[in-house]
Amino acid sequence: MSTPPTVKQLDRVVIRFAGDSGDGMQLTGDRFTAETAGFGNDLSTLPNFPAEIRAPAGTLPGVSSFQLHFADHDILTPGDAPDILVAMNPAALRANLADLPRGAEIIVNTDEFSRRALAKVGWSASPLDDGTLEAYRVHPVALTTLTAEALKDSGLTRKDAERAKNMFALGLLSWMYHRPTEGTERFLRTKFARRPELAEANVTAFRAGWNYGETTESFAVSYEVAPAERAFAPGRHRNISGNLALSLGLVAAAERASLPLFLGSYPITPASDILHELSKHKNFGVRTFQAEDEIAGIGAALGAAFGGALGVTTTSGPGVALKSETIGLAVSLELPLLVVDIQRGGPSTGLPTKTEQADLLQAMFGRNGEAPVPVLAPATPADCFTAALDAARIALTYRTPVFLLSDGYLANGSEPWRIPDVAELPDLRVEFATAPNRPDGSFWPYQRDPETLARPWAVPGTPGLEHRIGGIEKQDGTGNISYDPANHDHMVRLRQAKVDGIAVPDLEVDDPSGDARLLVLGWGSTYGPIAAAVSEVRAAGGRVATAHLRHLNPFPANLGAALRRYDRVLVPEMNLGQLALLLRARFLVDVRSHTQVSGMPFKAAQLAAVIEENAKNTEATGAH
Repeated sequence: MSTPPTVKQLDRVVIRFAGDSGDGMQLTGDRFTAETAGFGNDLSTLPNFPAEIRAPAGTLPGVSSFQLHFADHDILTPGDAPDILVAMNPAALRANLADLPRGAEIIVNTDEFSRRALAKVGWSASPLDDGTLEAYRVHPVALTTLTAEALKDSGLTRKDAERAKNMFALGLLSWMYHRPTEGTERFLRTKFARRPELAEANVTAFRAGWNYGETTESFAVSYEVAPAERAFAPGRHRNISGNLALSLGLVAAAERASLPLFLGSYPITPASDILHELSKHKNFGVRTFQAEDEIAGIGAALGAAFGGALGVTTTSGPGVALKSETIGLAVSLELPLLVVDIQRGGPSTGLPTKTEQADLLQAMFGRNGEAPVPVLAPATPADCFTAALDAARIALTYRTPVFLLSDGYLANGSEPWRIPDVAELPDLRVEFATAPNRPDGSFWPYQRDPETLARPWAVPGTPGLEHRIGGIEKQDGTGNISYDPANHDHMVRLRQAKVDGIAVPDLEVDDPSGDARLLVLGWGSTYGPIAAAVSEVRAAGGRVATAHLRHLNPFPANLGAALRRYDRVLVPEMNLGQLALLLRARFLVDVRSHTQVSGMPFKAAQLAAVIEENAKNTEATGAH
């Protein structure tokens, strides 16, 4: 009689599923994440997949992975290193082995370790037999064979049956970590509703994986991670990715502004999911236009803004380059337009499925002439919702195009999100011009609000409000074409003053001891790794202050004073120091950069080491 497995309590776990790009690792990870979110754990995810639609099978470039960090407490990152790796083939094992700490568990699909598969990744002998894995706890499982055996009576061909091996693996991991199963079975039956035989085959494979864990003696321990009851604010929560949160934020912004939402877009990784999601929301008056190219997409969005809609265009770095002339036109026309840039590795096509923060200077300056544009960046996947509302507020209030800089890490990653009450959302309603605004009964399209410097928004067809639009310089007030040098100087300075005068919250600095001499300043998706690293340094007795920028143009009014309070300022960013360059130029502060352009987010432990070193150096050199 077999001994029942021991159940071990854990406070956190990092799991990575890895396999060929056709093995369904993203779906497997998504399902495990959904059940974990439903169970009540705090979580953070990191999908990682090739840019090729179908990379060569069994090769290192073709490896797709999904990492999930879940815990019984508040967490900030998807984890630095996996506690357990599920490797579906030799390529998956080799590509991820260097990330595993000693003692990590590996579940490996032994069926795929043929001589040919090993040779594809440069192994002359199997690592399962030659001592390569002696530092790890290895669980050899014939996933393919076990799946085929479980489905021998399903009526599927062996090849089709074997494709369900990811569900067998999911069932096994669900058993190991006591995850709920009902949601996954419902999902599979819905996903394959038109092919019920496939639905039942996947459910059978999923249950077979669970039963294997329950009955085999290969797994002596299963694990429990309690719900993170104290990590969440009161209210209803759901798991959400950055792109989904951003999409819902755009819909909410249009609803709160009582405007139709128009998206003019061209598919581009990693922004396409926003187009896909918004196309589902016609019931909220959302119109999506998949244009023939990037330029047509933003042209349509700007035209929609001229017509009285909340105009949005979504893209990534290469698309921003193509849209730059039309963004300049929006600056000249002074119309509200949201330019959503989901940043990725560059230059050119670069690393389409990897993350980077290297479009900041392009967003700031990537147009001809003096064409200032507000720029802001969300900090986490869930924060993409709030950032979309904030971007819409600025665009509508100040009549200007606005850049919203997310990135691939936020777009594809996910975390719990508290669903807000509608009453909590800002009132974004605007007043269109409806009557002439001059004593003589005429209409001046560039007569400005003295507080915001915004011009009137006059919907075409409004009687008596006919006015010119176009890219040639306008006369202030009248909007007539003007080549007058003094007027051009005046208009350039007015547009700059409008952006400089945008109301943004002051920077909040977290300095618990009040006597830190090092400030770690981040922006965008570096928030999680920086916060986790600073927490680690403080736990070891280090005195470190931290702050995070949402608004990058204009900067918060107190930013300069905050920087000058500290002897040293460290700015980690996933580029070669773009924010650091702006801070040095603007505030004449000796900002220190720590940069990474690997296509992957920072690891908290690595950042903690850099922060500790800078803190020690600051203490050693003394005050300025």
